[in-house]
Amino acid sequence: MSSMKTALPMSLLALAFSVGGAAAGELRPEEINTASIASIGTEKSGPGDPDPAIVRLQVLLDRAGSSPGVIDGLSGENVDKAVAGFEAMNNLPVDGRLDPEVASRLEGNAPIVESYVVSAEDAAGLVDKIPEDYGEKAKMQSLGYTSVAEKLSERFHMGIDLVHALNPASQFAPGDTVWVVNPGPPKEGKVKRIEADRKTGQVLAYAADGLLLAVYPATIGSEDNPAPSGKHKVKGVARMPVYRYDPKRNFKQGKNNKVLTIPKGPNGPVGTVWIDLTEPTYGIHGTPEPKLIDKVGSHGCVRLTNWDAEELAGMVKPGVIVDFVKGSPAAPK
Repeated sequence: MSSMKTALPMSLLALAFSVGGAAAGELRPEEINTASIASIGTEKSGPGDPDPAIVRLQVLLDRAGSSPGVIDGLSGENVDKAVAGFEAMNNLPVDGRLDPEVASRLEGNAPIVESYVVSAEDAAGLVDKIPEDYGEKAKMQSLGYTSVAEKLSERFHMGIDLVHALNPASQFAPGDTVWVVNPGPPKEGKVKRIEADRKTGQVLAYAADGLLLAVYPATIGSEDNPAPSGKHKVKGVARMPVYRYDPKRNFKQGKNNKVLTIPKGPNGPVGTVWIDLTEPTYGIHGTPEPKLIDKVGSHGCVRLTNWDAEELAGMVKPGVIVDFVKGSPAAPK
């Protein structure tokens, strides 16, 4: 698999874009690499093109262990929650606001956007489309990515629109050089306790000494299918799990009345990893729709982006406490 390349010098970046202006929806790498997060305003912006400074902020938060979910360059609740998580991790007053103290602690010199060479492996294992109906899903061999761009978007924690904004003319063919953000390596450590905060839509991972190791935006149940209450434990971790759909035990999907086995894959109902809990049928898992984290309810489980679920899975062992709470210190006020 191809690895991240060293970012090109700013002089070469400027030369690469010196002919003509950026097309509509295009985002230049140097706009992100030279952006100042201190310039980000407090007012929320509506849907639109990605903001280079917000992209930079999201990447810096991700590197620090406070996940913004999908890195898309758009302000919103998940960004505010990630700022609040960073504040809690650093014993700062928690309000979810990007003040000068937070900005100075986050900033670093490492490039945000770097070049990446698409490999043959990146183009392998793709599927034409993912059907919505579980009965149709069950007929497939796997629920893989539908494009190289989608595969890269998840590997680098990016929204698919941001991938295309950085690479508007790319075909994402093997051998092509594309621009991606570098969210840094997965967080490491040993998680002793997990809090799943239903009020704020966050999962907080703590070490044995009480240190807050990581914070993730999460979908935790819904009004129709609430998450469990109280304390439970991790039973184990399954990577690339198949999904057993049972309409009598779980929920009703479409017109499917029979038990179905849904094949594994990142676009499966529970994504790339399942952290099994002692409460039957409940777990912490990934998702085929990372942009919907904390936007659309789950069927009672705790849903994270695939990359956040994988990171958390690497830090837990059977016996880790999972406490479902309402209200936590990392929530923005």
